[in-house]
Amino acid sequence: MSSDPFLWLALGSTAISVLLLGWYLVRRPPLTRATKLVLLLGIGVLPLMTAGTGNVAGYHATKTTTFCSSSCHVMTPYGNDSLDPASTTLAARHARNAEFGHENCYACHADYEMFGTITTKIGGLRHVYEYTFNYHQLSTEAALVKMEIRRPFANATCMRCHSTQNPTWNAVGDHASTLDRVRAGTLSCASEGCHGPAHPFSKAAKRRASL
Repeated sequence: MSSDPFLWLALGSTAISVLLLGWYLVRRPPLTRATKLVLLLGIGVLPLMTAGTGNVAGYHATKTTTFCSSSCHVMTPYGNDSLDPASTTLAARHARNAEFGHENCYACHADYEMFGTITTKIGGLRHVYEYTFNYHQLSTEAALVKMEIRRPFANATCMRCHSTQNPTWNAVGDHASTLDRVRAGTLSCASEGCHGPAHPFSKAAKRRASL
C-alpha cells in the first residue's frame, strides 16, 4: 500500500463521510443544528477533501516509474530497462540515482517552466489519447518502431543536474569544445555523437525494421 499521506487523507475522509451518512440514514435523527453540521461534513466538506487529496495522490502516483511502465504495454520495455540494475542505457543509469530514481521518467520528461507541472500533465493527456487511438492495438515491437518523442529532448533538462559550470565537467575535452553549442541547445546531449539516446533499443528496433 502506498505511503503517500494524501492517499491516506483521501481514504480517511471517504470513510468518515460514509460513516456519517450511514449514521444519518439508519438513525434518521431530527434536523437539529448538530444533525445539519453532520450532514454538512458528510455531504460537503469531507467529499471535497476526498476530491482534493485524491487528485494530489493521483498526481504523485502518475510520477512513478512503475506507473509509466505498467499503465501502457508499449511503455513496458522502457520501464523494464529503466529498472534493470544491469542495464547501461542512459535512462537506466539515471534511474539508479537515489534522489529521483523512482520517478526518473517524470524527472527527465517533465517541463521545468513556471507552469511545468500543469503543462506536463496536459502533455500526459495527449499521451493517453495517442495510446488509446494509435498504439493500444500495436504489439510492443511494432510500437517501438512507430513511437517518436514529440519534440527533441531539451538540454535544459540535463542541465538541471549537469550545470555545465562544474570544473570537473568542463575538464572533459568534448564538453569544453562543445560548451557553447550545448548551452544554446544546438547540439543535443542525447545525440548519437554525444551520450546517445536514452533508450537506444528503440532506435535499434527502427533500424531492424528498415532492413
